[in-house]
Amino acid sequence: MTAAIRSRSTTADSLLAWYDRHARRLPWRIGPERRKQGERPDPYRVWLSEIMLQQTTVAAVGPYFGRFVTRWPQVEDLAAADTDSVMQEWAGLGYYSRARNLKRCAEIVAADHGGRFPQTAAGLAELPGIGPYTAAAIAAIAFDEPAPVVDGNVERVVSRLRRIETAMPKAKALVREYVAEITPKKRPGCFAQAMMDLGATICTPKRPTCALCPISEGCEAHAEGDPERFPVKAPKKEKPTRTGKAYVAVRSDGAVLLRRRPDKGLLGGMAEVPNEGWASAKGEVEAEGPPLRAEWVRLPAPVTHTFTHFHLVLDVYRARVGSKIAAPAEAWWSPPAKLGREALPTVMRKVVAAATETG
Repeated sequence: MTAAIRSRSTTADSLLAWYDRHARRLPWRIGPERRKQGERPDPYRVWLSEIMLQQTTVAAVGPYFGRFVTRWPQVEDLAAADTDSVMQEWAGLGYYSRARNLKRCAEIVAADHGGRFPQTAAGLAELPGIGPYTAAAIAAIAFDEPAPVVDGNVERVVSRLRRIETAMPKAKALVREYVAEITPKKRPGCFAQAMMDLGATICTPKRPTCALCPISEGCEAHAEGDPERFPVKAPKKEKPTRTGKAYVAVRSDGAVLLRRRPDKGLLGGMAEVPNEGWASAKGEVEAEGPPLRAEWVRLPAPVTHTFTHFHLVLDVYRARVGSKIAAPAEAWWSPPAKLGREALPTVMRKVVAAATETG
């Protein structure tokens, strides 16, 4: 065995030994003790958690995951669910195209695969909403395929281990290449989760606790005393600011006027109050002024929200109308008891809150 191979093997062995003692307890995870007793992860729960965890924290995902598996315990249940119900349960988790792809993926797995997920990263990657990382993660964790799993935590760990000077995102290929080299054929799923846990709990972005790291002896950044310098990041582009108007009509019985956004595009398929001016991307529909003839009053302060690629500033207009006012075509009145369960994205919840809590 060459020194390089021995070093890679030592890294994997040390990390797995650490994971066996310190693995995070997560609601979608089969821990190392249960794995050793022969219990296998449920591919459905692994897939669901990985989709939810994209661009989202573990703390934020926990309650959503619990509600989903309680309401739809199997992939066939989710496939048969009403799309509006799925979007409502997802509301607030962000990146809503994930929810649409989640539903479509469940339908395909149930209809075309007999309720069983493909067992390889290549097969999984053919399903909606499953990219290279997610495919590798599901294949490794659920099916023990030695696929290289690289999320943000793993990128940070490897960038420090090998002191990679190339800036992200160009360094991603180098990181993935190294992870592929050190991923063991035995227990690849546990190894993938161990790398994630190490980045989440020990090799943190600020003030990593290198003294507790099981692989610090082989870490080049630790040896040089500069782990916080990695991963190297390219300068961030300044986000543009978009502006617009939102119209919150409130009936005398407290119901709020809502409509549904087009299925394609930003926040596709979600509920919203009528608005205009900011969502000008192709395929998205803009309102032409207020949705109803009423006395509209602009709120003193705008509502602000930041998306991945831009900041949004919305001037909010409120109108109070009688209880017998009919909703315009393709819109509806949502009564107070139902409003909290509507599939409103965070920005729209901010708008409704501002309008209903002010005056």
